Amino acid sequence: MHLVIVSGLSGSGKSTALNALEDAGYNCIDNLPVSLLPALVAQIQVHKDAENQNFAIGIDIRDAWQDLGIFPQMVHTLKDAHLPFTVVFLDAETKKIVQRFSETRRKHPLSDKHRHLNEAINTEHQLLGPMRDTADIVINTTDLNLHQLRDLIKTRVAEPASEGMAILFESFGFKHGPPNNADLVFDARCLPNPHWDPNLRRQTGKDADVISFLDKEPLVQQMYQDISHFLDRWWEHYQANNRSYITIAIGCTGGQHRSVYLCEKLQQHFSRSLENVQVRHRELNDNLHESH
Repeated sequence: MHLVIVSGLSGSGKSTALNALEDAGYNCIDNLPVSLLPALVAQIQVHKDAENQNFAIGIDIRDAWQDLGIFPQMVHTLKDAHLPFTVVFLDAETKKIVQRFSETRRKHPLSDKHRHLNEAINTEHQLLGPMRDTADIVINTTDLNLHQLRDLIKTRVAEPASEGMAILFESFGFKHGPPNNADLVFDARCLPNPHWDPNLRRQTGKDADVISFLDKEPLVQQMYQDISHFLDRWWEHYQANNRSYITIAIGCTGGQHRSVYLCEKLQQHFSRSLENVQVRHRELNDNLHESH
């Protein structure tokens, strides 16, 4: 059994996250007051059928603002119950939240005739502080569209939980901006670029011809070795700091060739010794969604 608690700013994508978890087979409960969390967990634990099920709970500022301060205590209660759980917090820049509310013409739950939208968002930031501070995963959705957020929830949250820290290698293109949710970022733009070979330009770092090209480049292999040695050296220290997840982002110019190749190669390397190693190619995923 795995319990996911989803919270975050209004307009940050909590509904999208819960929908993605529901599609992954989670039993979802939205807008649960924090004070009712222990009672719900107790009910889950007494049912034997729940051992083979996953649950996701959405905590919204509309129902939880009066008792958000006790959330850290609730986290300790869950740990004492030895219940596998993950706290996910969705964040976004204020200007993006304002834009989303303007586009949907929805009313922010904390705004009224005495408090305009920006003030409501700032107040919500303060009230949700205890939840953000205790979160296992903080996802900044400022630059994520609906498809990207769903993919991220699937790879980082919905996949079966495993012992130890999970690692995600994410490729991206610098011309589209670096990802907001990366813990470490490496720049591969200095490496030989298959883009300048007309036969390779329309292929990606997952295609055999591009792989063959980059396999033969000494600088590419040196960067691969340097990154893998760095992570081998510091992996246990990151994990000892009680981290559950870490995202390693590797960027090249367009996010099609060099960064994709390196992420694939690193994922293969670390999968030999670690249980939960994932890979995501931001620009390839985006192109796939846009083509549909």
